[in-house]
Amino acid sequence: MSDIQIAFTAIVILLLLLAVRVPIGVALGSVSIIGIAIVKSPRAALGSLGSMPYDFAAHWTLSAVPMFLLMGAIAYHSGLTHTLYRGARLWLSFLPGGLAVATNFASAGFAAASGSSLATAAAMGRLAIPEMLKLGYDKALTTGVVAAAGTLGSLIPPSILMVLYGWFTEQPISKLLIAGILPGLLTAAVYTVMIVARCKINPSLAPKVEGKVTWQEKFSVLREIWPLPLLILGVIGGIYGGVVTPTEAGAFGASLSALIALVQGKLSWTVIKDSVLEAMNSTASIFFVAIGAVMLSRFLAFCGMPAFMGSLIEDWALDPLMLVIGTSLIYLILGMFLDPIGLMLLTLPILLPMFEALDLDLIWLGVLVIKYLEIGLLTPPVGMNAYIIKGVVGDQVGLTTIFRGLGWFLVCELLIVVLLIAYPSISTYLPSLME
Repeated sequence: MSDIQIAFTAIVILLLLLAVRVPIGVALGSVSIIGIAIVKSPRAALGSLGSMPYDFAAHWTLSAVPMFLLMGAIAYHSGLTHTLYRGARLWLSFLPGGLAVATNFASAGFAAASGSSLATAAAMGRLAIPEMLKLGYDKALTTGVVAAAGTLGSLIPPSILMVLYGWFTEQPISKLLIAGILPGLLTAAVYTVMIVARCKINPSLAPKVEGKVTWQEKFSVLREIWPLPLLILGVIGGIYGGVVTPTEAGAFGASLSALIALVQGKLSWTVIKDSVLEAMNSTASIFFVAIGAVMLSRFLAFCGMPAFMGSLIEDWALDPLMLVIGTSLIYLILGMFLDPIGLMLLTLPILLPMFEALDLDLIWLGVLVIKYLEIGLLTPPVGMNAYIIKGVVGDQVGLTTIFRGLGWFLVCELLIVVLLIAYPSISTYLPSLME
């Protein structure tokens, strides 16, 4: 059996392990170590196992991951995010489906503070779903908007997935983070148009909120929510202005969120302890999967997979559009079954040589890949955001209803993907201004 045949056999075995619910980090690591032992030698496999986890975890760029996670944890546990939904509700309740629209934009704001789709869905689910259900909002719309808007955490900076993608592809992380701003805002805007249109056509989906909101109430709530916009603008402005690197921006954001909480008298030892523990647990989970993916990349390199895939590009004379469409299908199909970080790090070692062979813009492709991973968080049978929302609502709403509500948002995602492919400048315009 040739090395390439061994590589493809290993990939099939890996997919089978994932299908039977073996943890993705364990599956990636075990297949890679055994594969290296077969292709090279057991000594080479043990050497990789001994050196690669440290080489990966000690990479300076990746220190942004725990820092961004810590920033989001401090913002959440100190209550900096709690008034965000109330502010959006007071300002947007006049629209058809106003609470759903408010949830959409509040999720965008929370996503910019946390960098995590799952954290955004869980937090906004606890804040928004009870109120919308109490006012008679359609259950599918209520749960769908929270689950879908939670995915904005993958695009709007700071984004953990963007940091990992930048590290793996050796692209400037600052440009990748900034590249997600316009696509993230576009996603929120398309969601809003869809919600308003549906609720205008069918008012029973979202009964109008009784009572008039005064301008005094609107401006009063702005005094309560100022810390979060300050935190977001501080981090994004620092990166865009070149004041801090993306790595430094993580530490800066964590320090700034702690300082704001301290000034407001909300930074207690309990908040610090809970935030640090949450950031440590999340970082360990992410790095465990990522180390397995790095080992898979080393195994595939030993097998000659990058050169083989590059030769396929030459032989088949694929054009860029065909490759992008093929990549889309791969991510949309695998995204139904795999978690985002594992899926990205599993596929990039195979797809990256193809992208480079056709000299495609890896910043633009990074936004597309993250968008595909977002869609995977919403698609059955393993739409992780849907399960997060199910955990929040318990027996109040069935899982089938949640996925039914997500159907409308998946249609929006299809439109957004078409726009991002047709107009790459949506993703590349802001990064081009940093040159």
